[in-house]
Amino acid sequence: MTLKLKRSPGIYLVGFMGCGKSTVGAQLAEAIGWRFLDLDTRIEQEQGTTIAQIFAHRGESEFRRIETETLSAVIRETQRGRATVASLGGGAFVWPGNREKLEDAGVTIWLDVPFARILARVGASPHRPLAQDPKRFARLFEERRPLYARADYTIPFDTDEANDAVTAILQLGLLD
Repeated sequence: MTLKLKRSPGIYLVGFMGCGKSTVGAQLAEAIGWRFLDLDTRIEQEQGTTIAQIFAHRGESEFRRIETETLSAVIRETQRGRATVASLGGGAFVWPGNREKLEDAGVTIWLDVPFARILARVGASPHRPLAQDPKRFARLFEERRPLYARADYTIPFDTDEANDAVTAILQLGLLD
């Protein structure tokens, strides 16, 4: 097991919305016997509403504040030894301060999926507020790529088979 995971047993999946973080994360957690946590799902449960509603009624800044607070709580849980595979929302890793919090909280893995596949999966999904404007959506994808590239590891992922990404992650040898 890598030193980072010994100190804090957290694997954080990052990447653009629709890249498969939740699906891959759940399968990875099952494969290694760790708990799985979807940050957006936890936020919705704790807030009693959807991410889209938080964006619509409280704004993106308030959502990002809540997201950062929730991420900090998850990091504390993993640092106390609760082995976790967590999927982060598309903006969590790129929001100022969050990436730095994750540096000593385990390992970050970017699921690098081509935009065409993302677009096919997400489209103009009503529950994804940042996907409503196609031009802004494409620009956001390009703006975030260099920030996602700062993750500890990158997994190029261009299929709809989540198990392909899980296999690639396991082949990194993080748990050996």
